[in-house]
Amino acid sequence: MSPSRPDAPSAFAPTTGLPGLDTVLSGVARGDNIVWQVQSLDDYQALVTPYAEAARAQRRRLIYFRFASHRALLQADGGAEIHHPQPQAGFDAFVDQVHSVIEAAGPETMYIFDCLSELADAWQSDRMMGNFFRLTCPRLFDLDTVTYFAVLRNRHARAGMGMITDTTQYLLDVFRCRDRLYIRPIKVQHRSAAVMNLIHAWEPGDHFRAVADSGTVAEILAGSGWPGLGDEQIRSHWQHLFDAARTVAALRHADAPDTGAEAQAFARLARMLFPDETGLQRLIERYLTLDDLLAVRARMIGIGTIGGKAAGMLVARAVLRRDAPELHGRMEAHDSFYVGTEVFDTFFVQNGLWWVRRRQREAAGFLQGLAGEEGARARIRRGFFPDSTVRQFEAMLDYFGEWPFIVRSSSRLEDRYGNAFAGQYDSVFCVNQGPREKRLADLLDAVREVYASTLSEQALRYRRRRGLLDEHEQMALLIMRVSGTAGGRYFHPHAAGVGLSVNPYPWNPRIDMKAGVVRLVAGLGTRAVDRSDDDYTRLVALNEPDLRPETNFGAIARHAQRRMDTLDLERNAVISGPFAELVHGQPDFPFELFTSREDHDRPAFLTFDGLIARTRFVDDLRTLLAALHAAYAHPVEIEFALNFTADGGYRINLLQCRPMQVRSVEGVPDAEPPPDAPKLLAARGAVIGPSRVIHPDRVIHVRPAAFGVLNQAQRLAVTRVIGRLNARCDGRCVLMLGPGRWGSKDPFLGLPVMFSEINHVAALCEIVAMHDNLVPDVSLGTHFLNELIEADLLYFALFPKLPGNELDEAAILAWPNQLALLSPADAEWEAVVHVADLAAGELTLYADALGQRLAVTRAPAAGEAARA
Repeated sequence: MSPSRPDAPSAFAPTTGLPGLDTVLSGVARGDNIVWQVQSLDDYQALVTPYAEAARAQRRRLIYFRFASHRALLQADGGAEIHHPQPQAGFDAFVDQVHSVIEAAGPETMYIFDCLSELADAWQSDRMMGNFFRLTCPRLFDLDTVTYFAVLRNRHARAGMGMITDTTQYLLDVFRCRDRLYIRPIKVQHRSAAVMNLIHAWEPGDHFRAVADSGTVAEILAGSGWPGLGDEQIRSHWQHLFDAARTVAALRHADAPDTGAEAQAFARLARMLFPDETGLQRLIERYLTLDDLLAVRARMIGIGTIGGKAAGMLVARAVLRRDAPELHGRMEAHDSFYVGTEVFDTFFVQNGLWWVRRRQREAAGFLQGLAGEEGARARIRRGFFPDSTVRQFEAMLDYFGEWPFIVRSSSRLEDRYGNAFAGQYDSVFCVNQGPREKRLADLLDAVREVYASTLSEQALRYRRRRGLLDEHEQMALLIMRVSGTAGGRYFHPHAAGVGLSVNPYPWNPRIDMKAGVVRLVAGLGTRAVDRSDDDYTRLVALNEPDLRPETNFGAIARHAQRRMDTLDLERNAVISGPFAELVHGQPDFPFELFTSREDHDRPAFLTFDGLIARTRFVDDLRTLLAALHAAYAHPVEIEFALNFTADGGYRINLLQCRPMQVRSVEGVPDAEPPPDAPKLLAARGAVIGPSRVIHPDRVIHVRPAAFGVLNQAQRLAVTRVIGRLNARCDGRCVLMLGPGRWGSKDPFLGLPVMFSEINHVAALCEIVAMHDNLVPDVSLGTHFLNELIEADLLYFALFPKLPGNELDEAAILAWPNQLALLSPADAEWEAVVHVADLAAGELTLYADALGQRLAVTRAPAAGEAARA
């Protein structure tokens, strides 16, 4: 960087350094951004030199942003400060680097940028070049600066140049004809309109002569390289690269392959389409082909990466295509569209939301400015899309017709090794019924809703917990046709579910944890991935599918799924209702495979026994999960839908695949407590997480009897108390116990905590004591349980009325209650929430996941130890 500006600048008199040009432009004013559209760098250099000399003569601070590969416009000894932002670091980082300099420099500074065309090359996007200008130009205007930019003539598609033209104060076309330089104003904001229609010849002595006769004007313009009227005469970077890739693919199809060129094209396009994550890129290189990438491009709205969820779905299908071809041949073909991350970035830039979103990456105040009518999320819901993007959405709607689809999040950070983002971002069903205008409005609302979820408190807290708050998150979208059979009022797949290649809940010793498990529901899969407080699901251990946690038909019937989620095509909504009512009159529904009854006089219940015993469904799911686990070299989690066909067969639709965020399977080899150790509690029957031995030094106990008599508002208040205590538990080993379901949406069934309110806990216990009929649904594969597993948080249920379960509540209450000390404002809840701080080694928790047993033992008191 060169020396800083002189200490005593003269009065700021903006100028181009060319008096004749100043006259043509009716003067240069503070705040003006001047964009030169040039044929060559020499033409830009000819304009930069007098501008820089004028800055030096006025002793103004001049900053040169040097980022391009072309030769330098100014030298370090020329009186300018030279800064080197890095386009290769990505759009977000480049914006930060440039704007940090601008903010530090303050008002009345003069700027020169290298040719912006190199930004489009670096980001492979004319629109992102335009987005950078849209973010930068207004700030320079506000600071009363004067700034020179350049772009190459006839190089950039309308998406990028239109944004620059709309934003800048000056856009001046510079070209040569017969060795003379001409300047043609295209946009001169708030100046004399007369100059807009005249071309000016740059003559010796810095004179600019208006070309007034039609013959000369016609001759000049005819030789100016004007691209013509064609709508897409200038093709974008992506179009050029994909055109070249299609040519290479065509050579292979014509039996004249160019292997080197194809490998180069594949590597380039894979980096453009998919997140730059090592594990994912390894799988892409191994399993996808150039034809796969070209097929993705054919279904893209906008450009950019398609995100982690879409990438995982495509990779998983490619794995099965190669490693389980017979199964792959019987699967439902995916029929999806992809909305690239550039659409998301452009939406935020054009709707004035970029800087709001940027502030959410800062740990101080990252939750500020989100809520309320003028908060960021409300503004997102009111945002608009570029016309070109809307036209692509319309084309997709025409393809789907009135078939339902779902708009799913597929962010850059989603579904990666180590960070699943399960349930953090929204997905929105579009029932897609009615007039085209209404269906388009519903689609755009769904897209905005997913975009708004990137700034939800839940998602931002998740990012902070995972150390990802300062990462540049971009939201792509995966828009999928909903599986099901058309023809009736209610639309849904016959079944859907979640599959895990590793089973963290072996409720019977015969279960092989490494064989995997499936959580199965009838209807939409929402009940498999969300914790449904009003119902149950079917868990299928894939090595022992006949085993159930329940032991008799009565228990099976009590814990069978009774409600189902579906799309109501008449109400144009997602609804929940009784299974028997929603499938009544559906001739295609496989009742014989899905339902069972104890005898003919009793009602049938959803058991899926026929599906499990009389079809190859279990074998197919085990094959599918094993193939994906082997390819990923890591446990995986999938979402799927299942539909039976008219010939009695079925098709599996693989909807999602991501690395399962489990840290280990076996855990410690010996988690057996000493037989004579006094127990604080013991539990049998629902232990999720690897076996372990830990030493809690704090117990937080929500007393079931006291909590049970509270009203809804009081229960919600207690839930917030838990969140505040959790915030004060970082660094402690905490055992937390409470009645009913943690994470329930219904305060009358448990504590409706968000995961961020229990994330510092080491072990979480659900005491099944809310009422007699509440049996914990362990909810494998749901978003809440996924967060517990991802955080390596031990979960277990305690059944006070069943053998092998006990809780010494009196012993907990005998320890002094630290609630008022830790959170004085919550002292009123001491009768409900008891917090006990313990000496090191006073408690030991032994969790045996394989044996589905857990015990918490106490160190013997002094007298007990002496007697022993």
